[in-house]
Amino acid sequence: MGALFADGQDRDGDDVRWADRAAPGPAAWRGLLAEPALARLLGRPLVDDALDALDRLVPPEIAVHSLRTFLLADAYARRHGVGYDAPGLLAAAAFHDTGLTGAAAGRGPFPRRSAAVLDRFLVAHAVGEARRRALVRAVSGHMRPWPGRGAGTEARLLHFGAWLDVTGRGGRQVPGERRRLAALAPTPWFPLTFTVRLAACRLHRTAPGPSAAGRRTTA
Repeated sequence: MGALFADGQDRDGDDVRWADRAAPGPAAWRGLLAEPALARLLGRPLVDDALDALDRLVPPEIAVHSLRTFLLADAYARRHGVGYDAPGLLAAAAFHDTGLTGAAAGRGPFPRRSAAVLDRFLVAHAVGEARRRALVRAVSGHMRPWPGRGAGTEARLLHFGAWLDVTGRGGRQVPGERRRLAALAPTPWFPLTFTVRLAACRLHRTAPGPSAAGRRTTA
């Protein structure tokens, strides 16, 4: 897989397959999937499969949060002229909270479990080792108060988008974007439900049972 950078240029020679159908996914996503930063990625196997996994593995409100995370990260990158791996960041955003659900079995902090699920997905898609490690590290470190020393571009962008969507921190960097995206795909109680899920994971240090996993939604 090559990397599609923020300027839209595919510099590593990906075989791009553009979607020739209506936007996939549940109706709740449609406003977000129509955003140019996401729409231009549809049709790529890595992206389409990540969206399918997002729909299958997590509850609807986490799925919407994951898409907003990517779009907020993209908004920051565009505003500040930061080039980044867009398909890779979308995949990382899609999987970054899977550890809060039954999709990621095992013990330990939920970001680590999320990163393990992403790692298996990227291996299955034959993503190169350096690229895969960068994306897995981005997910494993996204709950730190600030990006770790030496964090890569995708790690910093994922961290920014995830924290902005849940807490509002960093909103001045992309004025009005959080409010605009929330209006396109509202999840009014998400900060509260996210906090409850997070507390449960910290209490048990393990993933919730299968009943907590998202069910596949219909359009």
